[in-house]
Amino acid sequence: MRVLRIILRILKWLGVAVVVIIVCSYGYMWHLLATSSVTTHGSDDLNTGNILAPSERTKTWAKRSSLTDSLLLHWSQREIKDWADDGKVTIPRILIGKLATDTDVTFVNQYLQEREVRGTVGSTGPFHKTGDYDFTLAGLSLLLHSFGDNPELLHPESVEHIVEVLMTQEGGDPIIWTPRVLGLPLRDTENHILMTEGSRYLKNRWNALHGDDAARYDNATNGLEAYLHEFLHEIERAGFHEYNSRPYQGYTMTALLNLEAFAAPAVQQTVRGILDRVAWRYALGSLSFRRFPPFRRQARQAKSTDLDGDYLTAIIKAWMSTGGVEGLQVRSGAHQALWVCLTDYRPPDVVAEWIVEKPEHYFVRMGHGWDSGPELYSGGPGYLITAGGVARDRFNQSVSRPTTLLLDDDAMDLEEVLHVSGPGERFRDWNNTGVHRDFAVAAGPVSIPDGWDPEARSDRWQVYQKEGIIIVVYSTDDLGLFCLFHEGEPDDILSSVRMANSVEAQLTGRFTWPSGRTLTYNVASPKDQWVMTTADGDSLDREHTSWPLLDGDVPGWTHGAGDQGQP
Repeated sequence: MRVLRIILRILKWLGVAVVVIIVCSYGYMWHLLATSSVTTHGSDDLNTGNILAPSERTKTWAKRSSLTDSLLLHWSQREIKDWADDGKVTIPRILIGKLATDTDVTFVNQYLQEREVRGTVGSTGPFHKTGDYDFTLAGLSLLLHSFGDNPELLHPESVEHIVEVLMTQEGGDPIIWTPRVLGLPLRDTENHILMTEGSRYLKNRWNALHGDDAARYDNATNGLEAYLHEFLHEIERAGFHEYNSRPYQGYTMTALLNLEAFAAPAVQQTVRGILDRVAWRYALGSLSFRRFPPFRRQARQAKSTDLDGDYLTAIIKAWMSTGGVEGLQVRSGAHQALWVCLTDYRPPDVVAEWIVEKPEHYFVRMGHGWDSGPELYSGGPGYLITAGGVARDRFNQSVSRPTTLLLDDDAMDLEEVLHVSGPGERFRDWNNTGVHRDFAVAAGPVSIPDGWDPEARSDRWQVYQKEGIIIVVYSTDDLGLFCLFHEGEPDDILSSVRMANSVEAQLTGRFTWPSGRTLTYNVASPKDQWVMTTADGDSLDREHTSWPLLDGDVPGWTHGAGDQGQP
């Protein structure tokens, strides 16, 4: 009997301990998710920085181009397979392509009228396997608002079925939290929120504009327009949480393009400003429709080494093709670029000019908040140095990439461009923020593309001349740097650089230009610090977690003083 009482007492205390552990673990998880950046990001205020965003529009754009025609043809000829499997992304685009090209119109209408809802909105997960229906809704929103008033293409019966059956979200109560995560406060990701709530807004708006005066369809009074304004203002204040995401930035863009095309004027204006900033940042962070930025979500995409494969590039190419740029092809992202074929947004004049060609030398820094890595770019006519950033967010969703040098050449993959990263091969160990004007440094060797032959060399120094740019490289196993010159002879430049840096051991933390300008750096900097430390003896703002959205020096577009990015 005594033994039994002892056993029961032990079991009682074990039970209490298990309950305490469960409660504490849940509380700890609740705290982690409640304070995670995906939940709190929009409350940050990074301020816009000292780089003005162009907005003037005088350029005449075409509605269509040979590229957009090819996109529509591509989708119109795709085979329709299973709605349950392909209804998320592929099938809505096929239907859009067919209607836009007046192909198989009877089939499209019959097909739509026979469909049923294939899932629920919000992120999928272990307890929510039927999610992602918001992807379908974004496509249906474009289809409805593009063709719904043309009964010869989208029959009234099809419109009714889309609105009453397939478009499941209506009214004024937004879905903010990730579905079915045991009551934990994890806000859904911005691409899901924008696709879900944008589609809800556009269904409401369709009904209101077509004679239904039910209160739930009045976005101005049901609270939804106010919510969307606030969510969009969060993006204005803090930028995108899923910055440069592969693939989610493309889905965010389609949701924004839907709103810019079909929302009420006040919402359109706010979205247009966000799209202008997206296009401007792309112009400053790309060269010849190629870029290689750090990003957040999905981390497994770190293995992608193509230079033009992100979905934003596909959208930019489609835009610019309607502005007269010839010879563009979309290698990936045709399912996002399709939106350009049916919506009217185009970039401001100056942004379009800078996308095509960089008229001036510039240096910019782009902040993404406390739980992220920054972007840095040094560019000008015919070149772009693009920093790889740093992976430091709480849930390992951000990706640091090699720091690259893009030139006006045919390179389309990382291995075809000069780049540097390190230490080692694990991107989570890198702090690849060592970029300044015409200069880059990292804690690993410089990778030289096959076929590059030096014009001059001496010990660990090499000089290359490519596309009118002279590139000086210094490389060891644990230190790599390169700098650019825009005039001069390779032998003379090598001699002057070596003379200015005659004590080679000092290169681990200091580089001196032949002109006497100096840069200091620490390639072992902690992940919340910019690798660069001083420029000409002046301390730099190294806390990149609080950097503005866009700061630095872009001739003609910089205002204010105190830019610590300039040498």
